[in-house]
Amino acid sequence: MPRAPGRPFDPPPGLYRLRREAPVCRVRLWDGSVARLLTRHADQRAVLLDGERFSSDTDLPGFPHRSASSKAMRSRERAFIDMDDPDHGRMRRLVIPDFAARRIDALQPMVRRVVDERVDALLRGPGRFDLVADFATPVTLLVLFEVLGVPFRDHPFLRDAALTMQSAGHSEAVGASVKARVMAYLEGLIDAKAACPGADVASRLVHGGLAAGELNREETVMTLMLLLIAGFETTEQMIALGTLALLEHPDQLALLRENDDPAADTRAADELLRHLTVSHFGRRRVALTDVEVGGEVVRAGEGVVVATNIGNRDEEVFPDADRLDLGRDARGHLSFGFGRHLCLGHHLARTQIRIALGTLHRRLPSLRLAVPRDTLAFRHDKMIYGVHELPLVRRAPA
Repeated sequence: MPRAPGRPFDPPPGLYRLRREAPVCRVRLWDGSVARLLTRHADQRAVLLDGERFSSDTDLPGFPHRSASSKAMRSRERAFIDMDDPDHGRMRRLVIPDFAARRIDALQPMVRRVVDERVDALLRGPGRFDLVADFATPVTLLVLFEVLGVPFRDHPFLRDAALTMQSAGHSEAVGASVKARVMAYLEGLIDAKAACPGADVASRLVHGGLAAGELNREETVMTLMLLLIAGFETTEQMIALGTLALLEHPDQLALLRENDDPAADTRAADELLRHLTVSHFGRRRVALTDVEVGGEVVRAGEGVVVATNIGNRDEEVFPDADRLDLGRDARGHLSFGFGRHLCLGHHLARTQIRIALGTLHRRLPSLRLAVPRDTLAFRHDKMIYGVHELPLVRRAPA
């Protein structure tokens, strides 16, 4: 559905109408199939929590794939997010310790170092720059690659591959081809970690999962692909789109700049995650049995699209939901999903977002858009919403 002109941060008006008039309705998807679209927060939360009656198995008939390219990439060789238990739980448990809150808290000095180095580079550079290319992308990739144990020199190939794999507009053949190239790259990474392990997630996955017989080689490749591809674009765009939203709401930006309490920065990150919901294609399930949802019966075999962008604007949960309010307790948002498939990297994402935005806007308080807002190109066709570029200018330090 198209967004309203001049309202790039809000869900499409059609979703607001459906939430009022038909919160559990049938919709036709890209391939002509029909699925149920959920637009109320309570219904969405109930479905995401119900892993017994709603499946994440992308190979099941009726699963509502996002596009032809997505279907190609999420069939055959699959990551654990595309599976149900017991395989989902078996594979996920191997990497949970690496993304637990305590482990991520220990990474904060590294994240701060990366962010400060990129801000230093902006201060040394010209007064005009692209926040995506010059800050959001390198910050996100430098942190993620250090955590995973991926050489940063390979980031151009991997970022281009991720952008292709996250596009809704590519054909099935293009999606399958890019996936095959990334899998071949990860095969080489596995061999390198087997021969020379480091203190990183990839090494622990190879030696504690593959070598120990907990994973086969294909499962190891697909787990690494999931961590790599899903781990950066959402955070990159939250930093970029979050900056644009803050510049458009100067009162909220002032709150961020004037309060450097980590707890306040975490609240701000969660509110931006709720308000923007960059994963705007929704989360997908298929019903395993007849289930009543929101007063409607979803039949076995029907696909379900959980439109979390409109769920995160539900007035029943978030009063005055269309207002950006960094002081709000937004922890009930569904931007990371919910239930057993809650995003594995949510602690890392929150840490990067709060440190990146807090540091950037406190050290560069004079940032402003370098172009009119209506000339920005938004990523409507990507699985992750945001901006392709964000040209900014800053005043030189006195």
